[in-house]
Amino acid sequence: MLFADSTPLLWLSYYGLSLLVIVAVYFTFTFLPRLPRLVLTWAIAGAIWAPAAFRLPLIEEGEFYTGWAPAAMVAAVGFLENNGAALRGGLIWLVLGMAVGALVGAALWWWRRPGEYDVVAQQDEHSNDEPQPRRRRDPVIS
Repeated sequence: MLFADSTPLLWLSYYGLSLLVIVAVYFTFTFLPRLPRLVLTWAIAGAIWAPAAFRLPLIEEGEFYTGWAPAAMVAAVGFLENNGAALRGGLIWLVLGMAVGALVGAALWWWRRPGEYDVVAQQDEHSNDEPQPRRRRDPVIS
């Protein structure tokens, strides 16, 4: 059950709140063209959503607590504790998540890009019967 253990509920609420952050980031970058906006937004999403394994020592000698956390948090705690292994592992997963996110953003742009051969039928009699490229504009919130 979802409420029997707090870890799934914690991850669910983390990803739910991160969706709000990603939408806010997308609208923050409205001054950019669509390709850089999507790549930056999805790179930030990859940084937020990338998980990394961690290992914390317990009070008893030789015992450790292991689990999963956002890679940015693992890297930050590894930096603050001068733990090179945790920092390296967290940064590797963080950079990998950002790279995958940037690729997803570029793929979304490529999938929805303005086509070269999208045509708009021209109704006037002065047209030369050649298809004209269709110009699309991004919506602007003012």
